[in-house]
Amino acid sequence: MMKRLRSWEGFLLLVLMVIVAVSASTSPQFLTVGNQVNLFQLSIEKVIVALMMTFIIINAEIDLSVGSMMGLSACAFGWMVQQGVDAGLAIVICLAIGVVGGAVNGWFVTALGLPSLVVTLATLIGFRGLARVLVEDRGINAFPAWFNALGQQGLIGPLPFALVSFAVLFVLLYIVLEHSGFGRKTYVIGSNREVAEFAGIDTARHKMILFIGSGVISAFAGLLYAARVGAVRGDVAFGFELDIITIVLLGGVSIFGGAGTLVGTGLAILIVLNLRNGMALANITGHIQTGVIGILLIASVIVPRIRISLGRQAKSEAST
Repeated sequence: MMKRLRSWEGFLLLVLMVIVAVSASTSPQFLTVGNQVNLFQLSIEKVIVALMMTFIIINAEIDLSVGSMMGLSACAFGWMVQQGVDAGLAIVICLAIGVVGGAVNGWFVTALGLPSLVVTLATLIGFRGLARVLVEDRGINAFPAWFNALGQQGLIGPLPFALVSFAVLFVLLYIVLEHSGFGRKTYVIGSNREVAEFAGIDTARHKMILFIGSGVISAFAGLLYAARVGAVRGDVAFGFELDIITIVLLGGVSIFGGAGTLVGTGLAILIVLNLRNGMALANITGHIQTGVIGILLIASVIVPRIRISLGRQAKSEAST
């Protein structure tokens, strides 16, 4: 426990405590249940996808297509409902689209050996193009009442379905990453793929599973977005991938793979959401909010490297 408190997660926890204390002192509304639920609700789709993105980046890959997959899933749902397809069946088809999209990314990365950065940049454009083809420039909002209620009303008290889904996914994925063979393989492959293959790990199969998981979670998040907003357009979730990756990197996940935790991602989520909400309540403009988040991201890259350099210097001095 003490080791974790002295780690990057401990630093993030300290930052979170400071943000909460300052925000609570400047606004009496900050700590109310309604405000806390609201700050999650407005970004819930991003933070759900960030959980799976943690696995992807720890595995030394990247998925830039998550925002476009969210948009494709949401637009496909809207188009199918407009065409008279049963909403329940449309949800299943949208999740299947996520499976196919993730498998396409995984196949190009594992079978052809292409960099995931290039592959998912291409599918980012492709998925977004398909979404715009389906809905063109119009908005679609003729959703069933139960679907809209799922995204806009509380499921357990004031907690909406999306927030409950996030909590369940976090617990399940935490167990997988920290306490299962699959999680250990994710770290090993991210640290050194050649060593992992030498140890008998099927790295291609593992990466394929991760990309399919990313596609399904993104499609699910797109449906949640459609339910929350009650309408879809071709630009649904446009640019979300950058916010998602920012959260994961701020949480201490190494962009080079092999390092990071879901706890760190969870703390980064809380920091970003509480910071944005606290500044909004203090009437600080969105541009300044983005600048502050950017500074935190830079710190998340620089501070660990400074700590590593100081540690190496201390060991060098101790040995001489």
